[in-house]
Amino acid sequence: MFSIHPFRALRPKPELAAEISSLPYDVMNGEEAAKMANGKPYSYLRVTRSEIELPEADPHSKEVYEHAKLNLKKMEREGVIFQEETPCFYVYRQTMDGREQYGLVACVKADDYFKGSIKKHELTRADKEEDRLNHILATGAQTGPVFLTYRDKGQFALIKPALQKPPIYDFAAEDGIGHTVWIIDDEAAIERLRISFASLPCTYIADGHHRSAAGARAAKARADANPEHKGNEEYSRFLAILFPSTQLRIMDYNRLVKDLNTQSPEEFLDKLSEICNVEKLQCLTAPQEPKEFSLYLKGEWYKCKFQEKHYNKKDPVDNLDVSLLQSLVLQPLLGIDDPRTSQRVDFVGGIRGLGELQARVDSGECAAAFAMYPTSLDELMDIADADGIMPPKSTWFEPKLRDGLLVHLLD
Repeated sequence: MFSIHPFRALRPKPELAAEISSLPYDVMNGEEAAKMANGKPYSYLRVTRSEIELPEADPHSKEVYEHAKLNLKKMEREGVIFQEETPCFYVYRQTMDGREQYGLVACVKADDYFKGSIKKHELTRADKEEDRLNHILATGAQTGPVFLTYRDKGQFALIKPALQKPPIYDFAAEDGIGHTVWIIDDEAAIERLRISFASLPCTYIADGHHRSAAGARAAKARADANPEHKGNEEYSRFLAILFPSTQLRIMDYNRLVKDLNTQSPEEFLDKLSEICNVEKLQCLTAPQEPKEFSLYLKGEWYKCKFQEKHYNKKDPVDNLDVSLLQSLVLQPLLGIDDPRTSQRVDFVGGIRGLGELQARVDSGECAAAFAMYPTSLDELMDIADADGIMPPKSTWFEPKLRDGLLVHLLD
């Protein structure tokens, strides 16, 4: 049985929420993080990416994690963040381009992750998982939530009454995304939500596989270190935001290749034409339907449609657009065997637009770009239900959840 739990959030003073909260730690490099935190002494990037204050240190060193802890304690001590008096749920609304999505902020049990009630669809990288595990254990906090989704069976209707109250936060971030938070502190409302979500057979990780793995492992590490562990301790849970699947949007996750594997553009197009129906486009155009991608090569855009004989309708993973591209094009034609480790392929989230793909090819940095049709939520959930694993970089969710807006303390 899936379960959710209210928690005593560590959160910013309302007037400082926009300045303190930050984009997720993993959507920028160190240089970008330092620039974003410049002039913001209380930015959560000083906690999630504390290496920006220690430029000579190894970003994964104990020194960096301890510095994150010191910065978090400093913010508490100086009163810019505070902990809620009683355990609560929260409703988190994001607004982007006129579209809204509403999530319930709660803690979920690490046991549900290990038992499969919180379903995965991607593999994690050991180094990234270890980084967040060490960060959580050093700071005693989960500063950013896992992005979960669920098939709504009436749960969202129970969230709506909270929206009638004034929000505790309501601001637009530097990227124009709106963030609004309401608190649910009524015990009866909390119990109704807890019971309703317990009826869900499972939830799905939309974004945050490394956060969820690290959160669950941190819970296990603390349990193993406690000879009197009972299973209901605060550290046995990790922070999540649960959004109904009908409100979410997956964006395209596109590919760039550095070279054509010794082939000329003409030779590559000839071989591609044996796999796809290829048609030259007049201008930059995104793919319009599944099994179609747009190719940018040598100053020209092409519409490419996989021929139906290549579909694998029996296997939902192999039938994904990104899987077909890998198995039919990137591997056999371009020699890219493992996109997870190859240095000859790069990935660009759809939020950056197709113009970036074109610019990177025109600059000579890359030889070709593949603009993909987005994976659907149904595909993601069906694959997770079948215990399948999607290829790397299959989904890109927008908008991103803010770090530091609502923080879960392990104690």
